[in-house]
Amino acid sequence: MKHKHYHGRMSKRRLKKAFKRPKRTDPSPWLRKALARRTKDDLIDIVVAIAREDRTVLRRLVTHFELQMPLKELLAATRQAIADATAFDERDINSNFRYDYEAYSAVQRNLQLLIGTGHLQPAMELSLELMGQGSCQVVMSDEGLMADDIEACLKPLLKALRKCELPATEVIAWCMEMLERDRSEFLCDQELQTLRKQFETRPTA
Repeated sequence: MKHKHYHGRMSKRRLKKAFKRPKRTDPSPWLRKALARRTKDDLIDIVVAIAREDRTVLRRLVTHFELQMPLKELLAATRQAIADATAFDERDINSNFRYDYEAYSAVQRNLQLLIGTGHLQPAMELSLELMGQGSCQVVMSDEGLMADDIEACLKPLLKALRKCELPATEVIAWCMEMLERDRSEFLCDQELQTLRKQFETRPTA
């Protein structure tokens, strides 16, 4: 019996050793040489194909090369980034679950692009989606660690709206809907209240 027990322990040790993960290697040297032999068109084709299938790759390309997307594509990409950033698994509720930091960065960058090109109203519409979905993610997590990311996305728009020439009724209605969609009841709440009061007291023409 002792001999069998000893043999069993040795088998487990060998099994554990056999499944040891190999060390990761850096593919850069051989990959650079291999790609250097390809034509520019071949490389463009494969990069586009990968970016089409992988949104993370697309976002990194847009950020790294500061690519300008058509408005329609920018709006669609921002809406998708909001969905990716605010996603969570219901099995992880009430825990500090992982979330997509890069997607939040993409939302912030895209909203700033919309603001910078004067597309305030589309930015306002997308911010409503961000507030609704993002605040839900906050309340479903333990400590709401993504709250800072959400506010970082919203504050540039709030700043721009303070100086905008949009109708007061439109801005006031947007502020009220933002506050209503905020399930956490604290995301940029003071800034939204201040903006609403500013337009409520703005002299009419």
